[in-house]
Amino acid sequence: MERRRFGTTGSEISVIGQGTWSIDDGDRASAVAALRQGLDLGMNHIDTAEMYGEAEAIVAEAIDGRRDEVFLVSKVLPQNASRTGTIGACERSLARLRTDHLDCYLLHWRGQYPLEDTFDAFEQLRREGKILSWGVSNFDEPDLNEALDIVGEGRIACDQVLYHLQERAIEHAVIPWCEAHDVAVVAYSPFGHGDFPGPNTEGGRLLREIAAVRHATPRQVALRFLLRHPSLLAIPKASSPDHAAENAEAGDLRLSDIELSQIDAAFPRGPRPRELPML
Repeated sequence: MERRRFGTTGSEISVIGQGTWSIDDGDRASAVAALRQGLDLGMNHIDTAEMYGEAEAIVAEAIDGRRDEVFLVSKVLPQNASRTGTIGACERSLARLRTDHLDCYLLHWRGQYPLEDTFDAFEQLRREGKILSWGVSNFDEPDLNEALDIVGEGRIACDQVLYHLQERAIEHAVIPWCEAHDVAVVAYSPFGHGDFPGPNTEGGRLLREIAAVRHATPRQVALRFLLRHPSLLAIPKASSPDHAAENAEAGDLRLSDIELSQIDAAFPRGPRPRELPML
């Protein structure tokens, strides 16, 4: 499994990680097995959040006895992101995850509390060893500039954002900004949210054709296309061990420049939206 540096943290993590949004919707045993299979295959980046229901408890079960293998990330909801609220939320996540620290802790999206308060709490948690780094999620370029003005270079580890073939808004400004400031870009919902290109669509047919040549699947091809940017990491969810294995195999897939250009043309990024899309 290819690994890349996680922003300024110095940590080398799997280019493809494991998301857990809605992982509690299906069979719990299968979800735990999928996460463990992902770890076995080198996907050491596991992402969760206090918003994700039972996901943190499922992650805790999956990583029991294997915590030192995992780059573990969780997120605080904006309504909890006051200075004291952030600390309390983090401590609750730590308890659910049955660990004494997070490798990275994120603000899930902007809310009513000043960023200064949230970031001060992050820094306190970092000094206390409860988190090793922190970042943001769903931040567009103006938000990132504001955050940088508050904390300076080298503090923001990542920006976790929506990114898939049919939603490429982050390519306009977020990816260039993050690459300029050594901030990792983590793509959530990299297959879309129930709208992966169908096999009979023009784009779907292209993915199938490339997949056949590469002895891969269309989803693996789509995932690898997103990772063509050196700052990118992706966190697809897997609900079964087989699904986890399919995701992991994309970590070593390589696409030619011609294939990348064909996918780029089939799924144009479109104009820059006024607001950054999010789920």
